[in-house]
Amino acid sequence: MPLTHILGLDHVVVTVRDLDAAAAQWQRLGFTVSPRGTHSPILGTGNYTIMFGEDYVELLGILTETEQNKPTRDYLAKREGLERAAFTTDDAAAGAAELKGRGLAALGPIHFSRPVDLPGGGTGEASFNVFRWPLDQNPGGLRIFACQHLTRDTVWIPELQSHANGVQRIVRLEVLSPDPKAAAEHLGRLIDEPVRAEGDGWLVPSGGRRADVLFYDAAGFARRYTQAVRDGAASEGAVALVLASNDLDGAKAALGLLATVHDGAVSVAASAANGIVVSIVPQ
Repeated sequence: MPLTHILGLDHVVVTVRDLDAAAAQWQRLGFTVSPRGTHSPILGTGNYTIMFGEDYVELLGILTETEQNKPTRDYLAKREGLERAAFTTDDAAAGAAELKGRGLAALGPIHFSRPVDLPGGGTGEASFNVFRWPLDQNPGGLRIFACQHLTRDTVWIPELQSHANGVQRIVRLEVLSPDPKAAAEHLGRLIDEPVRAEGDGWLVPSGGRRADVLFYDAAGFARRYTQAVRDGAASEGAVALVLASNDLDGAKAALGLLATVHDGAVSVAASAANGIVVSIVPQ
């Protein structure tokens, strides 16, 4: 039976050591960054979000050590970077049950929330239910989970969705693996999506019109990006995030000296974006 409660990529989690410094850095890349949020004590984390039309980037940092954030602390002990990908679910409890029905020990659902500073004053609350695939089910080193938004209006705030670089959505998440075909097939099984060869890599759609996940090896990574752009990237795992902009000239202007123009895209070195190549392409 196909998974019925996984609806495509929701957001990606860029885990950082200095949360406020990371927010300032992504602002320098032309992104509008939300006010800082603090999650429920069970998670022990804080975040900033960068909101697009249907998806977003989350900058995540540890505020207090908890059992729930130990995997993130283990990740940060090695590097910063794109640690996790979240898929939208319309029912976290039902989604977790579907995984368990396939013999996967899903973690959750877990409920948490964070206060939100609203435009024009006042405070709201953003609430979520999430479940996670088992920690050992991490295709290409990418951890995955699913997120049910209970209060979309306090997350997708219109004032936060306009960016100087014109970015509108996530096009693709790119993962470096010594065996990209096997890693892609692993993800395809976990989210019940087909895998196909795509140029020098293997592509897995996340569902609907949401972003794809592309797996390639070190040679494929080098063909896509110059050494200057690859500077600061990890040797394995999620290494690049491709975003669509409706104003590529505006993106070039916003990025300034950080921009590398190539193949119809404008990219930023991983060293300037917490370990992730940020590549902006036309909408």
